[in-house]
Amino acid sequence: MQIHTLSAYETTAQEFFGKLAEWDADLVLDVRLKNTNQLAGFTKRDDLAYFVEKIQHADYAHDVLFSPATTVLERYLRGTMDWEDFFANYHREMVQRDAVPQFFEKYGRYQSVAIVGTATQKRRSHVEILQQMIEDSQAGLPDTALEQVTARDEAADAAREAEKEARRHHSKSA
Repeated sequence: MQIHTLSAYETTAQEFFGKLAEWDADLVLDVRLKNTNQLAGFTKRDDLAYFVEKIQHADYAHDVLFSPATTVLERYLRGTMDWEDFFANYHREMVQRDAVPQFFEKYGRYQSVAIVGTATQKRRSHVEILQQMIEDSQAGLPDTALEQVTARDEAADAAREAEKEARRHHSKSA
């Protein structure tokens, strides 16, 4: 099973569904607490469920078992809790809820899962923590640590920058 993360914010429908197609996602798992207000745009729960089925021909599930507690999320969004504390709180919640084994019970039959969260350019999302916990479990590794998620993010950022630079170089030489 491949696990991918995707933000419902700061993205276009073309980018969003392009990623789902690239990953050949057969499940879009929405783990946002609040996904029904108008600000969610095309990723509003009922709209997203429709589009995922019609465009990607995949299943859609909204499952708040994997969402952070409202109080923890609000403190993080307001800036009164930093990423490290948010990580620790969310991680503890997932362990207490026995979330990773439940993930495999509910969604283990899928081959490519895109987990939808709320990352922005300025804010990280709980989905990256969840992704790491699931991947660690699949690999039989010990529990996820903050350092692992941070290192993975730094590597992904470096790869994106290298890709942008390669595109710039290609466009200048064309």
